[in-house]
Amino acid sequence: MLLYGRNPVLEALQDGRVSEVLVARGVEEAFVAQLKATGVRLKFAPRIELDQLAGTTQHQGVLAEVEDLEWASVDDILDLAEKRGEELLIVLLDGITDPRNFGAIIRSAEVLGAHGVVVEERRSAPLSPVVAKTAAGATSYLPVAQTKNLPRLMDALKKDGVWVYGAAGEAAQDLRKVDFSGKVALVIGAEGEGMRRLVREKCDALVSIPVRGRVQSLNASVAAGILLFEASRGRA
Repeated sequence: MLLYGRNPVLEALQDGRVSEVLVARGVEEAFVAQLKATGVRLKFAPRIELDQLAGTTQHQGVLAEVEDLEWASVDDILDLAEKRGEELLIVLLDGITDPRNFGAIIRSAEVLGAHGVVVEERRSAPLSPVVAKTAAGATSYLPVAQTKNLPRLMDALKKDGVWVYGAAGEAAQDLRKVDFSGKVALVIGAEGEGMRRLVREKCDALVSIPVRGRVQSLNASVAAGILLFEASRGRA
C-alpha cells in the first residue's frame, strides 16, 4: 500500500514498516532531517511524480510503500482496555463508507482515549491510504476491527455489561446529561441515513447533540468526536 502524508509516514517509520521514502524536491530541510534521523533510505523526485503515484496532490511531499493495514479483532480491543486497566470505550460504526469520515473518527477515538473502532464488513470504507492519512497516524495505535454482524456484536457486548448509546439527532436525551461511566459503546450511523432500524433497536439509549443553528445535523465524524469528548469527560 502506498502511504502518504507526514504523520502517517512517520508513524510507519517508527513501526519499522518502511524501507524507502519518496520525497518531493523542495520539501523543507527540517522535515528531510527528521526523515534522515530514522535511518530510512530517501529518494527525491519531482512533486508531480508523487501526485501521480498517490493519485492526489494532498500527499504533503512524502510517500512510502508499506504493507497493507491489517484489521484487528474485537478481542484486541477488549484486551487493550484490560491492559490499560480501564472500562471499555468502543466506537461502533454503522455504514460509514466515506474514507475521510472513517479516518477522522479513528483519529478522534485514539486521541480521546477509546480502545477501538468496529465496523461491519459489508458496510464500511476499507482501510485505505486515504483513511490512514486522515487518521494522522492513529491507525498505528488504535485497533480497528470488522464484524460480520453489528447487531449481534451489540448483543454480545451488552451481555458483558456494556451500555450501548446510539447517536440520533431526534433523540430526546441530551448527551450532556448522560452518565458515561462504566463500559460504553457509542454507535454512529451513516451520513444522511443514520443507524439502521435493527441497530437502533439494539441500543440501550439514543442520545442527541444539542444544536442551535439553522442546520440541524452534523457531519458523522464531527458528531463522533463530540460524543467521544463527552464520554471521555464523564469518565475522567
